[in-house]
Amino acid sequence: MSTILEYKCPCCGGAVNFDSNQQKMVCPYCDAEFDIEALKKSQQTQEEIQKPDQQEWEIKTDNQWSNEELDGLNVYICQSCGGELIADQSAGAMNCPYCDNPVILKSNFSGDLRPDYVIPFKLDKKAAKEAMANHLKGKPLLPKVFKDQNHIDEIKGVYVPFWLFDCDTFSQHKFKATKVRHWSDSKYDYTETSYFDVYRDGNLNFDHVPVDGSEKMPDDLMESVEPFDYSQMVDFDTAYLAGYVADKYDVDQKSSIGRANERIKKSTEEAFRNTVMGYATVNSVYSNISYSNSQSHYALLPVWILNTTWNDQKFIFAMNGQTGKFVGNLPTDKKLFWSWFLGVFAVSGIAAALLLLIITMLG
Repeated sequence: MSTILEYKCPCCGGAVNFDSNQQKMVCPYCDAEFDIEALKKSQQTQEEIQKPDQQEWEIKTDNQWSNEELDGLNVYICQSCGGELIADQSAGAMNCPYCDNPVILKSNFSGDLRPDYVIPFKLDKKAAKEAMANHLKGKPLLPKVFKDQNHIDEIKGVYVPFWLFDCDTFSQHKFKATKVRHWSDSKYDYTETSYFDVYRDGNLNFDHVPVDGSEKMPDDLMESVEPFDYSQMVDFDTAYLAGYVADKYDVDQKSSIGRANERIKKSTEEAFRNTVMGYATVNSVYSNISYSNSQSHYALLPVWILNTTWNDQKFIFAMNGQTGKFVGNLPTDKKLFWSWFLGVFAVSGIAAALLLLIITMLG
């Protein structure tokens, strides 16, 4: 049976969050701070004391919901306020819509669904808002209304599920390359083009090649916020999820292998292509890559997601919650673009006319 997990403050009983700045669990009510391990021990003690009441927090599937309505959904009861929480089957952590307390849907991170690792958030919501403001600066063709009237519809810290693939590769590559030589004599200019077959082979090892395991997240957006610093990855603990949104994977490991191999193949070809130097042109003829010692890990990686609306269009932005790298497409004011283009053209025309006049006068 699935259960809700909430981390409670031992001092006042309030729900605590993971603070990205202090890297500790912090109570927003009494400002108490706790190390994760210390809080977990306190939580376990409280759970043992309250053990007879635990069944109250199991998934609620009474007759208020039909089987069709519950298809793909789970219904929970909030421990803090008793409110009913409805979540899709991929949801792993969220905030109660009634009391806003952070809750963790424990069953989605247990057994085979338990991640191996997590990278904790290092940057908070304030940093994400500042990054958004900086992203809008220096964009001369950005609609003024977008800057003035733009408001963030939603901003949330999300632990995105990723598959991290490790493997060793051995590959063989063939390239067609040319060298060009120029010289002249008293009568002619000469050009000599020499053609070469270039071969390369060797081993490359890959660690932690990331593939987004969530159907909700656009793959190109998630790849754009890379890289993550995997040296700061720690063993998974549900305490890191408190105060954030988290999803379990809905794209499994087998379905992600193809994308991982595609990324590894592209990186391998690029690496060996960069070893072919000293030629005028280089073109790849073929590559053959074999994979060995493959394994994968399941990890949750921190991403701030910002959604906003302008001119009835939705815009989504993302910030790496560890490094602060910010990405997202912006609209272009077409009227402003053409005004700018015609202005540049007019200035260029005037400059050309003045230059012609000066040449005429000097002549």
